[in-house]
Amino acid sequence: MADTHCRADGPDTVDPGCLTLACPPSPNGATGTPVIWKEAPKAITNPGWTDWIPVTGPTCLYGPEPHNILDDIAARILTDFRQLPLNPGTLTTQPFPNTLIGAPTNFYATTTPQTFNLTILGQNVHLTATPTTYTYTYGDGQTLGPTPTTGHPIPDNQWLTTTTQTSHTYTTTGNYPATLTTTYTGTYTVNNGPPLPINGTLNLTTTPQTIHVWKTETALVADTCEQNPHSWGCPGTTD
Repeated sequence: MADTHCRADGPDTVDPGCLTLACPPSPNGATGTPVIWKEAPKAITNPGWTDWIPVTGPTCLYGPEPHNILDDIAARILTDFRQLPLNPGTLTTQPFPNTLIGAPTNFYATTTPQTFNLTILGQNVHLTATPTTYTYTYGDGQTLGPTPTTGHPIPDNQWLTTTTQTSHTYTTTGNYPATLTTTYTGTYTVNNGPPLPINGTLNLTTTPQTIHVWKTETALVADTCEQNPHSWGCPGTTD
């Protein structure tokens, strides 16, 4: 909570920083109030509040009833969270864009936490979005997830022979739109206060990328394509 009396080390000790802190006006002209942030266990009724250690000195909170403003921000923070221009991440396929029927095709995700500085109801809000789970949609009706596994790249010489936690084996030829859906959770702070959880998640899906699944045929031939460019299986031949 925010202690609007800005006391430190007991109910009768005023934090000296409160006497010198000049809160700048908010964009809507509201006057800032110096506050000290306090913490206490939620499960205890009428707990004893202590200084929140990560914040040193007073910070500014705006509005005549700062605690009500925190409640108002909490009531709308999920909506603001879901409107952020978050990057959905990247889905990488090995090999790409062509793979083979019956062989494991490796998929993996690349995502990072993202931070934003917002102004909500005249307050400075710092929001952090963290990727937590992933859903791989392979385009042939099969999916994997939600899973916390991002997968990983493998060397070229392991393509189509190595099964990973996120790989997929196509059973029929065709062109398949593959996507990655990343689920983000969030936390936020108000005016450099303690981090608070956002009660909800945000799902973002990448643009589909087409995987071409081919089949292979083998045959014995008398010479190489260098020796006979029109031999079976050489580029440009139809037989």
